[in-house]
Amino acid sequence: MDYRDLALEFIEVMNQSHKRNISKKLDDSMRGEHFVLNYISEHEGNVTPSDISNEMGITSARIAAALNGLEKKGLIIRSIDPQDRRRILIDMTDSGKEQVGNHYEKVLSTTTNMLRHLGEEDAKNYIRIMKKMSEFKHEEFK
Repeated sequence: MDYRDLALEFIEVMNQSHKRNISKKLDDSMRGEHFVLNYISEHEGNVTPSDISNEMGITSARIAAALNGLEKKGLIIRSIDPQDRRRILIDMTDSGKEQVGNHYEKVLSTTTNMLRHLGEEDAKNYIRIMKKMSEFKHEEFK
């Protein structure tokens, strides 16, 4: 088996997929403001800006800008940690919680339709392969 030829075919398929925005919509949902809101939701508001920065691997300045945008939209609130007044805690407003729920349902619906399009066997194989790919460590193959 020529893995290089398969890699070229894989790259071509991924490029076509991105051109049609198939995976881009799902990728976008896992980044930026949606990621920040999901992270806050998962941690039930006990989150600091540096927690988010570390999780996303981006600068605190970019997180501050994202948080400013979310705050202006009324999706989050910042408060001083009562146990450590130097820390700022971030929580979601009811509007933020509603947006996370709506977005989750939209992503779930899109993913369900994509998997349904594949059919049961291919959908199960796709999930199996994606799990295997998520375990891939690039450093091991340098």
